[in-house]
Amino acid sequence: MVSTQKQKKSDKVRPAGFPTRDQVMDFITSSDQPAGKREIARAFGLKGQEKIALKALLKDMADEGLIDLGPARAFHKMGGVPKVTVLRIVDVDDTTLIATPERWEAEGQPAPRLRVVERGKRGALTIGDRILARTEEAGRGWVAHPMKKLAKASEELLGVVEAGEGGKLWLRPVDKRIRKDTPISDAGNANPGDLVLAEPVGRPPRISARITDILGDPFAPRSFSLIAIHKHGIPHVFPEKVEDEALAAAKIALHEDKREDLRHLPIVAIDPVDARDHDDAVWAAPDEDPANPGGYRAIVAIADVSYYVRPGSALDKEARKRGNSVYFPDLVVPMLPHQLSSDMCSLRAGQDRAAMACHLVVDASGKVTSWRFTRAIIRVAAVLAYEDAQAAIDGEKPLSFRGGVGVGESPAADLLESALKPLWACWKLLRKARDKRDPLALDLPERRVVLDDNGKIVSVAVRERLDAHMLIEDYMIAANVAAAKALEAKKAPVMYRVHEPPSREKLVALKDYLATFDIEFALGQVIKPSTFNRLIDRIGEAEEKPQIMEQILRSQTQAYYAPQNMGHFGLALGSYAHFTSPIRRYADLLVHRALVGAYGLELPAPKGGVLPDRTSLSGDDYENMGRVGEMISQHERRAMEAERETIDRYVAAYLAAHVGELVNARITGVQNFGFFATVEGLGGDGLVPVSTMGDERFFFDEAGRALEGVQSGDRYTVGQHLQLRLAEADPINGSLRFELPDAPPQRPSFKKDRMRPGAKRGRPANIRHIGSKRGRHGR
Repeated sequence: MVSTQKQKKSDKVRPAGFPTRDQVMDFITSSDQPAGKREIARAFGLKGQEKIALKALLKDMADEGLIDLGPARAFHKMGGVPKVTVLRIVDVDDTTLIATPERWEAEGQPAPRLRVVERGKRGALTIGDRILARTEEAGRGWVAHPMKKLAKASEELLGVVEAGEGGKLWLRPVDKRIRKDTPISDAGNANPGDLVLAEPVGRPPRISARITDILGDPFAPRSFSLIAIHKHGIPHVFPEKVEDEALAAAKIALHEDKREDLRHLPIVAIDPVDARDHDDAVWAAPDEDPANPGGYRAIVAIADVSYYVRPGSALDKEARKRGNSVYFPDLVVPMLPHQLSSDMCSLRAGQDRAAMACHLVVDASGKVTSWRFTRAIIRVAAVLAYEDAQAAIDGEKPLSFRGGVGVGESPAADLLESALKPLWACWKLLRKARDKRDPLALDLPERRVVLDDNGKIVSVAVRERLDAHMLIEDYMIAANVAAAKALEAKKAPVMYRVHEPPSREKLVALKDYLATFDIEFALGQVIKPSTFNRLIDRIGEAEEKPQIMEQILRSQTQAYYAPQNMGHFGLALGSYAHFTSPIRRYADLLVHRALVGAYGLELPAPKGGVLPDRTSLSGDDYENMGRVGEMISQHERRAMEAERETIDRYVAAYLAAHVGELVNARITGVQNFGFFATVEGLGGDGLVPVSTMGDERFFFDEAGRALEGVQSGDRYTVGQHLQLRLAEADPINGSLRFELPDAPPQRPSFKKDRMRPGAKRGRPANIRHIGSKRGRHGR
């Protein structure tokens, strides 16, 4: 009654011809633009006193719970969503992205979840992205039509609490790209030293942080991985429904009688010594067919994950959401729950396991002449580390393995003769074919962090590249090619692994880079992987070889997954798919399902209806193959970045004990404010700020990518090897800082001063810029 009286009273004082509240409501709910007071007044031609009356009407409507003021000071229907608003993508349901309003202030009502409907070229959006979208009600829910992808906001801040002068608390970011700390306005129960999540409060430039979650000690075991998980939004906790389904799936019958029985063969798994799961195993033997003299038969047995993770199941949806497993030095964030990823789907030695077997016939020239796929049951004879298998084949020490049943009375000796030697002999044939194909040969080092049982760093070293590594790699490539071609033969869908040739822009940049070393690179030639291999051969063992190889790598396009075949440039292959790692990659799981359907490999449905009946591709898989390819490609890039950043943090933690010492380094980049260098053999990039290089003035030679002293002529250029003093190693953000060996000592507060708000920025006083148009000094 009070509301009605108030409405009648307010309506009486409004001018004639003034819009009714129903007309205003219709305009707000139907507008394709944010509807604020200005837009409403313009729509109804209101001026002067009429605008004042409109303000009163809108206030009345808000008080009565009819409308609400949303972002950009635009009104929308109370309990609804503005017609145009900013959304944040928070989840994915199968292939549909789910978004929620970035700001939602309706008390007592949960924020709505909108289905994002993408049109045209898709795949640019993923969890965590912000979009400007047009929204509409559809059925019982809301849908959003993206209009524009927005820059990511820094809503969630990840950092470490630090105490400043006078006890003031600051949030030190874990992202080394963020150059300053944020003052903390609400620390809650957090203490200095805690790793925390926080949200920004206020408006620029007066932004402060309110701590929302305390994650613990940033130096405790697993914290570096925890930082990456939270920073990149990697799903790391399985819903209870998924865990329950994994337990049920692990108990279903293997149907040994309906699978090809390969348990009599000495199949072995060769993996890293620290492998958490084993999804592939191999076997080879001379081909007894007279039509294939000197040839071999081989089997690449892959865990039959599609038997357990079925289309449309909770397991399937969660695996699709994750896209891949993420591997950190101290833990794995698996694509599948433990019951499957490291138990029933892991090819453990001496235990019966379901497998998808790829049978290959290899001729004496190394060409794979035929293939077939079966669902099999295998019993791995042994799980071997690469190093142990290599040492045994080289005769350096007896074969040792981590469990298994061996063959005969002397397992080690029998396995060497019956398993390893035939595998190596067949591989030498496959290697012939690979060498003839001449794929891109960039042998870049891979860092390995070794931890003790307490999670502390024992060492950081470059992984040794053995023949055993290349052997497994070539068997996997052969199986992947066979899977792609087998599906093509049946005209079945394929989730290809695509690697397109380098773009002209990247080739031009490479040409310009090589010119600084007086190396010619013709752009008019047909670019093949062998083109780069010949370039590397020309360089030989020159000092600049590592950085040139890195630059060649940067010139390559990024591989991705798609149902359209564009070939694999790097491997010099026309058809290529990932088939060999379905425990940790969703793309491989789809390829397995496609093979099941194309070759009639379906098995009886599980009893009790706990899981879907089929294991082949579903209609949803067919329909959304392109969209899924885009999603899992994004997830792969996310995992690679998270893994790389975590390694950098471990390297910084390892080097923290060596601050003040001289290290052998190589310059990897030069800017006007200093040069970047990496520690030889360890990796981890750090900066030598020009402000620490004394009072001498330096020219920045942009074209030559160098800094050159005006008085001394000392020149610092990309690729140069030199000794540097490690001045700072920050495990929290993985950054390093170096100084020249004879540099004057810096104030301890150098970094703090640089990171504090208001710190002086800009080019140091001792730098003079030389652009590319003015030529280069030196070489």
